[in-house]
Amino acid sequence: MAIGELIRHLRNRASAKRPAKLEAYYPPTQNVPIGLPKQVESLCPECRKLIPAEILERDGKVIMEKTCPEHGFVQDLIYSDAELYKKGERWTYEDGDGILNPQVTGAKICPDDCGLCDLHVSHAALANVDLTNRCNLRCPICFANANVQGYVYEPTYEQVVEMLTTLRNMKPVFPPAVQFSGGEPTIHPQFLDILKAARSMGFSHIQIASNGIRIAKDFEFARKCREAGLYTVYLQFDGTGDEVYQKTRGLSGLWELKAKAVENARKSGLRIVLVPTIIKTINDDQVGNILQFAIDNSDVISGISYQPVAFTGRISTEDRQRQRYTLSDLAQDIERQTGYLKAREDWYPLSVTSPFSKLLSAIWKYEVAKITSHADCGIGGYIFVNSKTKSVTPITKLIDIEGFTTELNKLVKQKISHIRALTALSAQHLLKKFFREEEAKDGMTPEICLELFQGIVDKEAQKRIELIYNWNMLLVGGMHFQDSYNYNIDRVKRCSIHYAAPNGKIYPFCTYNSGPVFREKIERQFSMPLEEWRRRHREMEEADYFFYRQ
Repeated sequence: MAIGELIRHLRNRASAKRPAKLEAYYPPTQNVPIGLPKQVESLCPECRKLIPAEILERDGKVIMEKTCPEHGFVQDLIYSDAELYKKGERWTYEDGDGILNPQVTGAKICPDDCGLCDLHVSHAALANVDLTNRCNLRCPICFANANVQGYVYEPTYEQVVEMLTTLRNMKPVFPPAVQFSGGEPTIHPQFLDILKAARSMGFSHIQIASNGIRIAKDFEFARKCREAGLYTVYLQFDGTGDEVYQKTRGLSGLWELKAKAVENARKSGLRIVLVPTIIKTINDDQVGNILQFAIDNSDVISGISYQPVAFTGRISTEDRQRQRYTLSDLAQDIERQTGYLKAREDWYPLSVTSPFSKLLSAIWKYEVAKITSHADCGIGGYIFVNSKTKSVTPITKLIDIEGFTTELNKLVKQKISHIRALTALSAQHLLKKFFREEEAKDGMTPEICLELFQGIVDKEAQKRIELIYNWNMLLVGGMHFQDSYNYNIDRVKRCSIHYAAPNGKIYPFCTYNSGPVFREKIERQFSMPLEEWRRRHREMEEADYFFYRQ
């Protein structure tokens, strides 16, 4: 039964009003250094050895400084707005439960003793499985490309099932969402069979990280994907005009294909999350256009995951400083370019959602995945979009998020036995207390809000809410994955996005793709030389690469 239905069934008549004056809330935070300056462990970008670093405030910005005994001094920008950075630290709720069945025990050094070890304190909210490093594009900013690496990594169907089994056996909770990535996952020869296998194994949310070419060019393929269990396409989406794709992807004609992919997703019942890679001076002027496109298509687009570029290879200091884009840059650009979200008021770290997951665990009586990533990993804001009136309302305008999440976190942590109905009822009381009725419009109520929250993890509930109430909840988020210049070991230990590998181990995102870069070691172990693969599959490669030209 949906939360809203349960509450209406109980016919709660209690009324509670928001306090006239907001209190100062101090939620429990993670076991990491808080405040500036602070000392952390980092890596040398040249030799990748573990070295100390200092994160400090200077001229209103947050920077990291570190010195390698062999390769010298390095400075990098962490946040361009120190006040937003400090807010993120204050509103990152406490650490997770860790991994109850770690694959490496007695680990001493992070990130070297990886896969997953007992130093890790967050379980996965999302798990990645790379299906191939081949792609039908040749993007200059891509780090996972067969043509760059000189070999082809493409696990067999049987290997993929083994990786999914490893994920399924994670404790205390296996990741509900699995994302197939690459390369371009849709060109794996058994792609549809892999989707079906994931669905049969109980993953509730199956998604792909894709450039969208096959979905755009072949509606029948999109339909088959949905039938096989695919729910969301994480669509590579760097802007709303062809010129930007010529810069970021090196090809023309891609903008038309992006729009077509969204349309085919709509017709086939798939959902879309836009995934822009943002590079300063290249496409940072596009963040507002991307948000407006998502709002205009909120019936099919459920979120945006802006990803400031991570410099995974060598880059000059001058180019890095010119192109470095931070999460606070994103928040400021969204405010300047759209006005929908205010940089210092409407953005919070991703961990602020963990009390909602705890609430659902209490109601449903089984563990729900919690996002307990480090404050520096990501920030976001939810906006409500009415599909009929097209009104846009930030969640922070309707709800005192700080008061509500603080009290909700206390509620679900109480050491008493809550029956399912009482927990839902208590949550409704809290939401009424912190709900700003004077800001509500187009029929929005606390009950609808609670059902929208449920829709984050319950996709069927999401569809019902859209159909009945005409409301969509759109996540506007930013994930800044680490590179060796801004590496912070505390972030690695709290990573909530994990990779499954064919060697039977699981790795945090920022050890798989940066730092130790376990991706390179694993792919070389389970790959064949590019030229050998081409001799065997020449026709397949040509068909994949030239498919978008048809």
